[in-house]
Amino acid sequence: MTEQLQLPSINYLALLPILIMLGAALFGVLVEAFVPRRGRHSTQLVLALAAVVGAFVAVVFADDRRGITIGGAIAVDGPTLFLQGGILILAAVALLMIGERTVERGGAFVAQAAVTAESADDRRQAEGQNGTTEIYPLTSFAIAGMLIFVAANDLLTMFIALEVFSLPLYLLCALARRRRLLSQEAAMKYFLLGAYASAFFLFGVALVYGFTSGIPNREAGVDMNTIAAAVTESTSSRVLLFAGIALISIGLLFKAAAAPFHVWTPDVYQGAPTPITGFMAACTKVAAFGALLRIFHVAFGGAAWDFTPVLGAVAVLTMLVGAVLAVTQTDIKRLLAYSSIANAGYLLVGVLAPGSEGLSGTMFYLVAYGFSVLAAFAVVTLVRDADGEATHLSRWAGLGRRSPFYAALFTFILLAFAGIPLTSGFMSKVAVFGPALDGGQAWLVVAGVLTSMVLAFPYLRVVVMMWLSEPGDATPTVTVPGGLTAAALMIGVAATLILGVAPAPLLDLADGAAQFIR
Repeated sequence: MTEQLQLPSINYLALLPILIMLGAALFGVLVEAFVPRRGRHSTQLVLALAAVVGAFVAVVFADDRRGITIGGAIAVDGPTLFLQGGILILAAVALLMIGERTVERGGAFVAQAAVTAESADDRRQAEGQNGTTEIYPLTSFAIAGMLIFVAANDLLTMFIALEVFSLPLYLLCALARRRRLLSQEAAMKYFLLGAYASAFFLFGVALVYGFTSGIPNREAGVDMNTIAAAVTESTSSRVLLFAGIALISIGLLFKAAAAPFHVWTPDVYQGAPTPITGFMAACTKVAAFGALLRIFHVAFGGAAWDFTPVLGAVAVLTMLVGAVLAVTQTDIKRLLAYSSIANAGYLLVGVLAPGSEGLSGTMFYLVAYGFSVLAAFAVVTLVRDADGEATHLSRWAGLGRRSPFYAALFTFILLAFAGIPLTSGFMSKVAVFGPALDGGQAWLVVAGVLTSMVLAFPYLRVVVMMWLSEPGDATPTVTVPGGLTAAALMIGVAATLILGVAPAPLLDLADGAAQFIR
């Protein structure tokens, strides 16, 4: 007698944000096929923005639909909804930068993805042909993958989500309009190293699955609850558990740009189109740390005594690498890349902080940092010469006298990165260092404070260069931003100021959301 197949129950309303973004991505593919070329850009931009706004509204109304669905594959809880909302808000700001076509004629993206770099066709497209519009469905797929990633309640679902949002990013990094070889090199490095990281993650999943087979009277599995039970009950060798944690951590720390898995970050940040760099710096970091929080708080929480010293050492190394190497940089995008690496170390302090306070502080930090870094890259897109963006730091000398308004905005953002009071950067560090200090991890806090002092030097060096140097013939001008870039810049700066002066609403929201469903 055949056994009847039981399909898992699915709460479609709880999954609505993910379904909206996946539907928009698929519809965007149809737009590429059927809408005339001249109308694709506006159609795709409106579609992507409408999808993000619709998905955010669905997140807001999903608050009363918390639970585990699709047979335990997806968990809709407080951290899921908070992080999904953060990803969608930051993605909306990034889409404004991606859709800009007045700062550079034709936009920041190549007109034909298959054009040979440095060829005559490449030079012609760089002069102002309209950029490719396939970037919008690719970005929508990436956003959908991130939404699944922070909600994944089993490791296989998390792996699938990892690939869904990683593969579009590999392509997007190669689509810069100018400096095509640098862009393609960045995409290739990101793809190859990302493939290795995914392999480590998948091998770790296999080892953890083997470890869960030792639970008495329970089937093996890779969902968070089964793994949590295995940590305390499994009779299998602990070597499988520790090896699995290590390999899974490698895959996630790669996406988080934590040392020693950070080597792709400076090259990719420099070579990718600047709007995509901002999108990755803000949204990918939220997704990566959302997964880290769920894995270490839910699945492996019972083994915290074992992995905290190792992960703490990774956090200290990440802070040191980011802070020290940022001092040596001569390119503004590489400087921001090493700043991102250092901030990954500070976020790891929040991940390791015990209790819900560390969780809520980390979630606050992710959103606050996302707004600041998007504003920083929005300014970078505006500092230009005849060859495109002028990213070498020597070109920024005297910029404060030539364009004082935008230099002042960038100065404010750099001060936020340095953690100066009355900025979101200061409140973010308080939000993660406070719970760590209360939890007896003073060594991580001391390392964070010391590296923050070191990291302030390259920020202040840029400020001094902009304001106290005389502008020369090589000093570029700041292009008047289009409406989309201006909106993205103002949103980022306003959020950085508001979250520094009045952070209580977002902190309270994060505190209320800091509870995983187990």
